[in-house]
Amino acid sequence: MSYDSAEILKYFADRRKIDFPLLADPESKAIQAYHVLNPEAAGQYKGMARPRFFFIDTKGIIREKFFDAKYRERRSGNSLIAKLFPELGQEVTSTVEAPHLKVALEQSDRVAIPGARITVTAEVQLPPDVHVYAPGTQGYKPISLVLYSLPELQLGPPVYPQAEVLFMPAINERVPVFEGTFRIHQDVKVSSAAEFSSTLGTDGKTLTITGKLNYQACDSKVCFLPTSVAVKWELQALPLDRQRAPEDIRHK
Repeated sequence: MSYDSAEILKYFADRRKIDFPLLADPESKAIQAYHVLNPEAAGQYKGMARPRFFFIDTKGIIREKFFDAKYRERRSGNSLIAKLFPELGQEVTSTVEAPHLKVALEQSDRVAIPGARITVTAEVQLPPDVHVYAPGTQGYKPISLVLYSLPELQLGPPVYPQAEVLFMPAINERVPVFEGTFRIHQDVKVSSAAEFSSTLGTDGKTLTITGKLNYQACDSKVCFLPTSVAVKWELQALPLDRQRAPEDIRHK
């Protein structure tokens, strides 16, 4: 939904070949009803909403809300779908065979603009009777996703699923573990700094996100040595679309 008129949205949709509905709210009535009006916006931006996302079910009930602080820094639509419906919102980009497990590397978006926040995911697949240790486990090497920083990217913290508690009768110990298939995901924001945007030119540039997955796998009889596997995602950063609508339909 946008404070733009239907004419501006049609111009934008035709130019970008967008084939899903865009909602025009030129008087900002719906924007105010959802309490997302940006009171600081003035001039041609008066009536603009702060970046907010609402997940509304088929009965009209708001199930989830996602707020972003700045207009130029926001989650991508795909990254939101990835959070709400992990099995639908991410695209597998590669798989990695590692000792005692397999890793499918996924990402919500292959393309992003400055300020966009996407999600990268490591889906870990363990064979039967094999587990890895959850973060915070003492005495073992817990699994950890570590991404290397880049000046063009801002990394959020990795997010792990809820661990299971495993009872190990041989040592009379209970430890938090992961078994089966589970996902570790991490948000990555593309820099919105002017000096970075100016380097993108017209075709953009490829950013390579690299890191490692550390873990220690065990089965019911043996705990294997801690190990690491390299992980990598590629993201195409494109310049912002700064082309304005024709003057006769622009905001006054």
